[in-house]
Amino acid sequence: MTKTIVQKIVFKNTTPEVLYELYTNAKKHSLVTGGAAKIIAKEGAKFSAYDNYATGKNLQLIKDKLIVQSWRAADWSKDDVDSTLTLLIEPKGKNAVLHVVHANLPDAQAKSIADGWHAYYWKPWKDYLAQNAAK
Repeated sequence: MTKTIVQKIVFKNTTPEVLYELYTNAKKHSLVTGGAAKIIAKEGAKFSAYDNYATGKNLQLIKDKLIVQSWRAADWSKDDVDSTLTLLIEPKGKNAVLHVVHANLPDAQAKSIADGWHAYYWKPWKDYLAQNAAK
């Protein structure tokens, strides 16, 4: 069995362009998460994130709006199928809203992946944006 997680995160005082760049720019991705990332904003390109914990391929990219990736974690069984990660970013006044759908997650991994997005991505992104807004 697989699970799908759905998350909606509001990032205050930022833009979809900034969030898209945080995810698709390897240098910024690595800086903000604290784990090495290899990623480029090109459809069909392979990526790795968080010191090779996550790997996959960019399936669809719409600049500053949408990121769709095949995605798998290093600790998954070989029998587990790749998951699909969709990040949809929309402006909302002075804020940007990130809609996350992560589908086909192995049952045993779904909760830790859901928690991990918040701990290793969304909270560090918010901290980074708050620090850089103050400058």
